[in-house]
Amino acid sequence: MEMQLVAVLALEDVIAADLATPVELFGRVRLPDGRAGYRVVVAGSESSVGAGPLRIMPGAGVDILERADLIVVPGRNDPTAPTSPEVLTALRAAADRGTRLMSICVGAFSLAEAGLLDGMLATTHWLATDRLAREYPSVRVDPDVLYTDNGSILTSAGASAGIDMCLHVVENDYGVAVAADAARIAVAPLHRTGGQAQYILRNRPTQHTANLERVLAWIEENAHRRLTLTDIGAAAGMSVRTVARRFTEETGQSPIQWLTGVRIRHAQELLETTDYTVDRIADKVGFPTASNFRTLFAQTVGVPPGAYRRTFRPAS
Repeated sequence: MEMQLVAVLALEDVIAADLATPVELFGRVRLPDGRAGYRVVVAGSESSVGAGPLRIMPGAGVDILERADLIVVPGRNDPTAPTSPEVLTALRAAADRGTRLMSICVGAFSLAEAGLLDGMLATTHWLATDRLAREYPSVRVDPDVLYTDNGSILTSAGASAGIDMCLHVVENDYGVAVAADAARIAVAPLHRTGGQAQYILRNRPTQHTANLERVLAWIEENAHRRLTLTDIGAAAGMSVRTVARRFTEETGQSPIQWLTGVRIRHAQELLETTDYTVDRIADKVGFPTASNFRTLFAQTVGVPPGAYRRTFRPAS
């Protein structure tokens, strides 16, 4: 795949963290052969824009959006400030071409202003979800998710959720192994939320998982073992009943469903980066049998392990 062009919009009064997140994350993505996965440019309709105490000088004009493979719209401190007609026109034209667009935090207001979120599921920072729903009633605002993916248009909650969404895009473009490497560089977990494209695990947290942070990390390290619900409860320091309830409340899944998702993600990475047989991978990541692994992998990812490997490791 050729290197993709990512254009990050710098509008007046842009939130610096929202702008920096995609610039840094996409800019540091490296493919297995060492090539950069993305070329990132900061674009704007003005020669310089304010970003709190900073001044930012975009490196390209709005015209570069015509060539971009992905356009990122960061939030602004005043999310309801009018967006320039030139930018709105460029965003609409990009959407018409099928270019992917994504907003970080309250950048969703600019996409909504352009009419690009009408009838779509969208989210934004939790402090602004009611306002987004009130000002743009045709948008189906979901206040509980970290990000939404409508195919060519994505929206995220706050800045940290923007990292999750960027990692989701990287994984969709280049696979789990590249996304996991980008997550390590960003010192961030490789999250998965709901309603994503074919090759993405369908975990759908309904709120932040701070209460389960320790046991989620433990599952990540121990998923290859033959774990039971009792083991997970002991690692969490909770009764079986309590840990099951907490998982349902905070992730929308049972502990065993979450464990299965972790094992499948580990399997995806091995399918992409090794020549191990499917049976060996099933054993290494913790599935009781290869048949069980094949069935759950196809149900979760949408294709069998062999087809997944051919997509992301065609030379194997």
